[in-house]
Amino acid sequence: MASLFDAKFGQQHWRELSHEEVRRYSRHLILPEVGVEGQQRLKASRVLLIGAGGLGSPLGLYLAAAGVGTLGLVDFDTVDESNLQRQVLYGVSDVGRPKLEAAAQRLREINPHVRLELHQVRLDSTNAIELFEGYDLVADGTDNFPTRYLVNDACVLTGTPNVYGSIFRFEGQVSVFSAENGPCYRCLFPEPPPPGLVPSCAEGGVLGVLPGIIGSLQANEVIKLLLGIGDSLIGRLVLFDALRLRFRELKLTKSPDCPICSEQPSQTGLVDYEQFCGMEEEPLNSQESPAGDSADDGWNVTPGELKRRLDAGDELVVLDVRNPPEYAICRLDGSVLIPLPELMDRWGELDRGRETVVLCHTGIRSMRATQWLREAGFEKVRNLSSGIDGWSLEVDPTVPRY
Repeated sequence: MASLFDAKFGQQHWRELSHEEVRRYSRHLILPEVGVEGQQRLKASRVLLIGAGGLGSPLGLYLAAAGVGTLGLVDFDTVDESNLQRQVLYGVSDVGRPKLEAAAQRLREINPHVRLELHQVRLDSTNAIELFEGYDLVADGTDNFPTRYLVNDACVLTGTPNVYGSIFRFEGQVSVFSAENGPCYRCLFPEPPPPGLVPSCAEGGVLGVLPGIIGSLQANEVIKLLLGIGDSLIGRLVLFDALRLRFRELKLTKSPDCPICSEQPSQTGLVDYEQFCGMEEEPLNSQESPAGDSADDGWNVTPGELKRRLDAGDELVVLDVRNPPEYAICRLDGSVLIPLPELMDRWGELDRGRETVVLCHTGIRSMRATQWLREAGFEKVRNLSSGIDGWSLEVDPTVPRY
């Protein structure tokens, strides 16, 4: 298989290895499939990592260690204590720091020969094309559908291969999309799932070791593509089940009707991916808006107001729509647990005449529940705007955050 780098630039851009680099990469150099020329290819390559989290951590660590010459990192988040369970780029002393700042320090310790290009921005339709054009390959470590579709489309439009990975609970996926003559992500998933159908890792959890496995597989694909060795995952989707320790493989083909990579695409540029993925839905009742966060917008109640009303003895039903494992971590005294997936079957347990406040972790699932209950005729239902996380921050710090 021809190297992506050779196809794009040719040997004239290879870079000589220093004596120190020869010692550092000696275990690569004695592999016939890599050798000096292969290591020079890696040194001259430019790889962009989208996200410096669970998948971005093993990607960054192994690609830096392998000697990929330039690593670009896109992230705008800060390190949170809850990241440390799986994001192995960071330690306790990094909590509160910008992820890119902490990641750069760690990666420079791994390999000072690697050039780091830090992009502390929110990737969107206005900057993705220009950013991707400067790199040979993109490795997608995102955890949400709008960014995943954005990355795919920008890779198609710039002709940049996309080494894809995703994780949820105990399962992961890996493939290579948008490569020449290969399918893209939208050949497999032309449209995103309805909002709320697939919970995020923050809502559903993820086994800490899983991103290490999937991110390492992504790093393996990146290196193979840059070197032009082995059988890539172009046209193949690998599914991993950590609980059963099983791998499955699905064969993928390029869709003749793909909206972005077919011969006659219906989409020729980037779009608003938040809107495309239904992340900005209209409220069910056009006279009321779930977008506000004040206590008098008809939809939301703040943690402070809920505390005042509970202290005053108001007869409120506090409905918790999180999952049982979350409820076991922390809860409000006297709250009623009906997980969101069960709400449509169990709404009969609720009293339409009682004023009800719905809560979840951060207010997203509870807003979906509030909308559904109002549509079902529950007129006295409001959403706890920032969830139990906001309750911990604003009202009671003894409530554990997760």
